[in-house]
Amino acid sequence: MRNEIRFLRRGHEVRLDNLNPMLTLLDYLRLQERALGTKEGCAEGDCGACTVVLRKLIDGHLVYQPVNACILLAGQADGSDVIAVDDLADGTLHPVQQAMVEQHGSQCGFCTPGFVMALFALYHARRRGELERTQVNDWIAGNLCRCTGYRPIIDAALAACAQSAQDRFAAQEPEIARRLATLADGQDVFVGDADRFFAAPASVAALAELYARHPGAVLVAGATDVGLWITKQLRDLAKIIWLGRVRGLDLVRDEPDAVTFGATLTHQDAMAHLAAIDPDLAALMRRFAGRQVRTVGTIGGNIANGSPIGDTPPALIALASTLTLQRGEQIRTLPLEDFFIAYGKQDRQPGEFVRSVRVPKLGPNDRFRCYKISKRFDSDISAVMGAFRFTLDRGRIASARVAFGGMAATPRRAGGAEAALLGVALSDQISWSRAFAALESDFSPIDDQRASAQYRRDAARGLLRKALTEVAGAPSAHTRVVDRREDASVAS
Repeated sequence: MRNEIRFLRRGHEVRLDNLNPMLTLLDYLRLQERALGTKEGCAEGDCGACTVVLRKLIDGHLVYQPVNACILLAGQADGSDVIAVDDLADGTLHPVQQAMVEQHGSQCGFCTPGFVMALFALYHARRRGELERTQVNDWIAGNLCRCTGYRPIIDAALAACAQSAQDRFAAQEPEIARRLATLADGQDVFVGDADRFFAAPASVAALAELYARHPGAVLVAGATDVGLWITKQLRDLAKIIWLGRVRGLDLVRDEPDAVTFGATLTHQDAMAHLAAIDPDLAALMRRFAGRQVRTVGTIGGNIANGSPIGDTPPALIALASTLTLQRGEQIRTLPLEDFFIAYGKQDRQPGEFVRSVRVPKLGPNDRFRCYKISKRFDSDISAVMGAFRFTLDRGRIASARVAFGGMAATPRRAGGAEAALLGVALSDQISWSRAFAALESDFSPIDDQRASAQYRRDAARGLLRKALTEVAGAPSAHTRVVDRREDASVAS
């Protein structure tokens, strides 16, 4: 067992053997290193001002991952090469920085370090084909600019990132890959003592044993939620178990009838597999926060935190997904919708953790739709999230699964609407009204800062109508402004 965190910084190996488990990477950089170029903006992973890049060795390739240093724990940098904005200029500006100057991409400059680092990761991304403006828009969706405007920043990205990377970081890659391979020792990590620690088990068995001994410890996957417990709620988290080094917990098993996602598979890595199930899932994941969050946030974490406004649970519930949990050596499964009991309460025993989620694929007579309603298109929290799966039989709905987030204390199904849809002919829109009315008794939403209760009722009803309209055969060009579907569906 190793009793220190190890990562690379500016060509040197950093070892932290006296680690506050709650120390964020941003605080390490600014307060301990005095590397002050990285800024704290929102302190919740929303604005991107704190973006740094973790250079990691994954499947034999170096990958440049943009992350929010404000909510990423310093211990999560273990095994990485940490690159901050202070590191880019070496006598001359980095090509991304130079492009920002030439394209007038900075005014007040507070957000600029984060944009530069996001674009630095794009500069080193392995891409196919020509870089397009829409790709840049997606890449910087996790960065906010209040004064410059995005056009010159996007122009800088197009100017600097169109060609393959040719900087000193690219030249260093063989040596960095060798050194990162040395850091990947496969050992369990435990820094601290039995009363206060940061731990990073290396196997599922080690995780199960450690969590059984410390069931009160906080499990951290990407820290995109737990990080806010530290920066916003000012909680004292004495025991933290990071899941990012657990071998096999991030695997994907793609079978003919279903895809099984390991709990620590990141949203970024899950995107292609979800998109293969249905294009609406691709559209949902593209709007699932920004790249910095998708890079570290996980499928299992979005489920395990039990948020009533989490984006993936309603979609996965509509698809009849099944959750696998483990406690010690005992493993059990349950339907995903049964995992959520009440606000902040899930069906998870002390010492039990989410291991995987199995997502069934669609059959030939199945039709799926999901929609996210939020005040901002990119990187925003849902006011209402609706997901629908209909199984059709000769133009009628033979079965229906309708799930919503943001409509109750937990993500859950609309049982009354589902019952009202059974046997309904898609050609008879008048018959749909029973399902719309049933939604009124299925949910009693609340007023909050994201939406009023009445807005949520109206939005939920409208999303159900939209799904039925599209499945009945209406072209998505008539129902959508963006993310249109080619397969307008038909009542078969």
